[in-house]
Amino acid sequence: MAESEILESITEHERILQEIESTDTACVGPTLRSVYDDQPNAHKRFMEKLDARIRNHDREIEKMCNFHHQGFVDAITELLKVRADAEKLMVQVTGTNRRLQDAGKEVTAQTEEMIRCRVQQRNIATTVEKLQLCIPVLEMYSKLKEQLDSKRYYAALKTMEQLENIYIPRVSKYRFCQIMAETLPKLREEIKEISMSDLKDFLESIRKHSDKIGETAMRQAQQHRTFNSAVQKQASMGYGKPLYMLNGKAPSPESGVALELGVDEEEEHDDEVLTAQDLVDFSPVFRCLHIYTVLGDRETFENYYRKQRRKQARLVLQPQSSMHETVEGYRKYFNQIVGFFVVEDHILHATQGLVTRAYTDELWNMALSKIIAVLRTHSSYCSDPDLVLELKNLIVIFADTLQGYGFPVNRLFDLLFEIRDQYNETLLKKWAGVFREIFESDNYSPIPVENEEEYKTVISRFPFHDAEIEKQQFPKKLPMSQSVPQVYIQVKEFIYASLKFSESLHRSSTEIDDMLRKSTNLLLTRTLSSCLQNLIKKPHIGLTELVQIIINTTHLEQACKYLEDFITNITNVSPETIHTTRLYGLSTFKDARHAAEGEIYTKLNQKIDEFIQLADYEWTMSESDGRASGYLMDLINFLRSTFQVFTHLPGKVAQTACMSACKHLSTSLTQMLLDSGLKQISMGAIQQFNLDVMQCELFASSEPVPGFQGDTLQLAFIDLRQLLDLFMVWDWSTYLADYGQPTSKYLRVNPSTALALLEKMKDTSKKNNIFSQFRKNDRDKQKLIETVVKQLRSLVNGMSQHT
Repeated sequence: MAESEILESITEHERILQEIESTDTACVGPTLRSVYDDQPNAHKRFMEKLDARIRNHDREIEKMCNFHHQGFVDAITELLKVRADAEKLMVQVTGTNRRLQDAGKEVTAQTEEMIRCRVQQRNIATTVEKLQLCIPVLEMYSKLKEQLDSKRYYAALKTMEQLENIYIPRVSKYRFCQIMAETLPKLREEIKEISMSDLKDFLESIRKHSDKIGETAMRQAQQHRTFNSAVQKQASMGYGKPLYMLNGKAPSPESGVALELGVDEEEEHDDEVLTAQDLVDFSPVFRCLHIYTVLGDRETFENYYRKQRRKQARLVLQPQSSMHETVEGYRKYFNQIVGFFVVEDHILHATQGLVTRAYTDELWNMALSKIIAVLRTHSSYCSDPDLVLELKNLIVIFADTLQGYGFPVNRLFDLLFEIRDQYNETLLKKWAGVFREIFESDNYSPIPVENEEEYKTVISRFPFHDAEIEKQQFPKKLPMSQSVPQVYIQVKEFIYASLKFSESLHRSSTEIDDMLRKSTNLLLTRTLSSCLQNLIKKPHIGLTELVQIIINTTHLEQACKYLEDFITNITNVSPETIHTTRLYGLSTFKDARHAAEGEIYTKLNQKIDEFIQLADYEWTMSESDGRASGYLMDLINFLRSTFQVFTHLPGKVAQTACMSACKHLSTSLTQMLLDSGLKQISMGAIQQFNLDVMQCELFASSEPVPGFQGDTLQLAFIDLRQLLDLFMVWDWSTYLADYGQPTSKYLRVNPSTALALLEKMKDTSKKNNIFSQFRKNDRDKQKLIETVVKQLRSLVNGMSQHT
């Protein structure tokens, strides 16, 4: 076992020695470490083995030296022999080298010069190569400067983009490129500022030119309407070819951005077609939009543009305080608004998304609400119907213009219906003044016609037909006064004026017909009726004028059917159409006539009161004068002459007036007797009063107005007659005996009335009691009066208790 270990150890030491001999000395460390890692005595044995190996190699070296020693000695000997030759050769080589050096100095200098030239040539080539890379950059930068100087900012931005993305990266290591790259953002900001300044100038420009743009657009719309109406007229007349063309072409239904101008009467030779660009340069906004788009800041630009335009819209929508005074104020207001939205429409179609349809619709809805509020407020100040009509025409053109650009305008036409009511109100006020002037200038006498020509002139103005009057010889008189044809003509003028507003409202003939009839009804029932009522109430209008007014209203009432036909002719709507409004002229003139009749009754009564106030009775006279009072005869003569004028009135009116006058006269006379201020009355005064009443009864029986049956008119004095008869006959026994009986002779005598009058006579009897006490008849009469008074009082008390 020990022997095998020793053999293994020897074999291992041989391997280590071979590795040491064959391995580089730098790698011997691990090999030697393995010697110490083995068995404890391995190091000693390895050293022994190593010594044995060294001795073997020494022996081999010694053998080799001994073998080559003679050859080495021979070589040394030969070398010594060559030494002298080597020294000679060295001298020769040194001389040759010196000569060669001297000869090569010039070659060396030329070589160095050539090398230096080669280096310069290489540097030049490198420089040219680098310059070829830099020159395009410099050229592009120079181009950028030129573009900036010529204000071609969009092209300049494109150039900047090329510089940044293509050219500068190729030569980015050079200082000038770095400076250039640092300058480009600043240039971009400058371009943004300049383009924004141009945009502000553009916004200011379109604000100034909105008026002109709107005027052009509205003129175009108006000419388009004129063309359409001419075409419709041509179609209705049956022509086959167009009446005219605008700018040598038939009008197209398409609505573009261009604001084509039609041919004015004063400029028929000018066929120029103007567009929005002809009036405003839109390039700044397009350029600014492109610049901000390239810079990636389009949203900022859009927000700024829309914000500024909203501000301008608010300014445009703010009217002048005096706008309502003239039509030019409204026209300027509309022109500015139209100009504003025409520009927005152009921007909408010429750009991609700077403004959107939703944005313009929102802006228009805001503007429309403001416009309607402004027009509603300012139009309410207009008192001139001509101004209101011009305003309506402007609104229609304004609506048609914007409708052509796609803006909804239905609310404007709804507003026109409000303004139409206001227009009718202004017309009614104007025609109220017209009617007042007509009534004030009228002489309220029948129209005289001297010849056929004058007669035709009158009937051409007013539809009057009377067979009896036509048969009369000239000169003759027509029953109505001058105001009748004038009022009829003015009603027709009112209808024409009302029709003017109804035109171009895009309404059917039926609706227009209905509007005309309603406005005419307002004229008749409110304006004309009010004027007639005020006329009738005027203090200077006498009975003769009132009679003529009644005659006039009768003829105007008959003319209402002709007004209906007139409206039917101008609207082409049959009066038999369902829901057609009828004219209320019949009720209007009937009401006026009734008012005139009532005023006749009132004025007659007032006149009677004036005559009654002239009465001067001597209530204590002992006996009458034997004839009627002068004031009463004057009153009866007045009534006779007045009722003669009533012959032209309808029979019932005259009869009612006559009956009313007689009743009022009877009542007034009765009140005169029963006046509380009258304390005493004698039998002589009653006899005188009886004479006056008899004259009244004679007047009533003379039939001052035809048509009364029997003694109907005399019944107006029946109450007074029975009262006077009772006192004249002194028939108290019959009165008291038959009181309350339907067949009583004094049925209409009221006990309280008889008592009041009897007490006035009793007071007179007491005053004369000193003289009457000596006469038996007077004493008996006084006792009778006292007895009758007691009985009458009992009747009166019984009546009050029964009541």
